[in-house]
Amino acid sequence: MASSIRVRATSRGDTTEVQALVQHPMDSGFVKNARGELIPPHFIQRLAIEHDGKPVFVADWGPAVSKDPYLKFAFKGGKAGDELKVSWTDNKGATDQLTTKIQ
Repeated sequence: MASSIRVRATSRGDTTEVQALVQHPMDSGFVKNARGELIPPHFIQRLAIEHDGKPVFVADWGPAVSKDPYLKFAFKGGKAGDELKVSWTDNKGATDQLTTKIQ
């Protein structure tokens, strides 16, 4: 199965820039379908990014985050070839994770 996570991480000097896109419906529970029925909430609750086994970005999200969230941030440290692990868990217990190398 293909991962729902796409990541690009690049190192410049002592800073690593990370861009991530997560494919997820992020349903709030307040929107109705074509028959007028509420679509049940389905959203990412926790997203974590680790470098060298240590968290560099952790987000506790809720239903207000848009569909297919994109994030971009930078952290000190990391060099080309180091591994980053991206993982998420949603309110229905589904999870996904991806490990990639910094370029």
